[in-house]
Amino acid sequence: MKKWLEYAAVWAILKMLGALPRGVARRFAALGARLLYAMQPKLRRTAEFNMHLAFPEWDAERRNTAIRGMVRNLGWMAAEFALFPKYTRENVEDVVILDGHENFLNGQRRGKGVLYLTGHIGAWELSSFAHALYGFPLHYMARPLDNARVDALVNRYRCLSGNRPIFKNESARTLLKILKEAGTVGILADQNSMPEEGVFVDFFGKSACTTTGIARVALHTDAAVVPGYAYWDGAIGKYRLRFEPAAELVRTGDTEQDVFVNTQKFAKVIEEIIRKHPEQWVWVHGRWKTRPKGEAELY
Repeated sequence: MKKWLEYAAVWAILKMLGALPRGVARRFAALGARLLYAMQPKLRRTAEFNMHLAFPEWDAERRNTAIRGMVRNLGWMAAEFALFPKYTRENVEDVVILDGHENFLNGQRRGKGVLYLTGHIGAWELSSFAHALYGFPLHYMARPLDNARVDALVNRYRCLSGNRPIFKNESARTLLKILKEAGTVGILADQNSMPEEGVFVDFFGKSACTTTGIARVALHTDAAVVPGYAYWDGAIGKYRLRFEPAAELVRTGDTEQDVFVNTQKFAKVIEEIIRKHPEQWVWVHGRWKTRPKGEAELY
């Protein structure tokens, strides 16, 4: 019963926000995000700790301003997600414009596939959705939600523009097949990993366990690793779907060393993006939760 009620609540919220004019939906969702955040003391403590760790030189007011921006950004993204059924190739430019798209196209022209390196920055759900509307659908790595009904609903929305999921039980085989066919795979690479899945690299001056999957796949397939992210540009009142130049892989012949060095490189790319738009990253995630053996927990 609980899971059915969760599904009904998510469905109702999506339908309600999706029926509103975009500006109203974004304001309403931002208000809802502020209320929910206020009721989550654990998330508030995590965000404050992470901000202090990443920007120790900032004063409290500057960090709090960035956190308020994060909460607003999360509300806005929820509204954008609910509005996916309304977005088409004809109106997507009213919401998202492409920036640096030649970097993606250059990666695509290599013919070895593209690993779309991204994180929980700006409107990450909108970034891949809009790119598909522009004519460049991708496959995305899908981490199933606990509630199967909600998971199916969320993936149905994500796939409206032509994107397709890669589920965990089929990830390696399917991913390699897609890249062999010169396709694109989107991977969120900014979350905490378990020791068996990652290595510890520097992230904002602190060791952070980071997935090695992207480096291993890129080294094996020679796919282009192209950073992409959709951030809110208040000056134009739209999101910019920004693509950076493909990260050049380091190859020394020592596989594990190459995996480590390239994983560090990708983490620094994500860090640099976050530093440009700190109010648009999800600071409530325990990014530094996994610690090296013998080191005390941070959270």
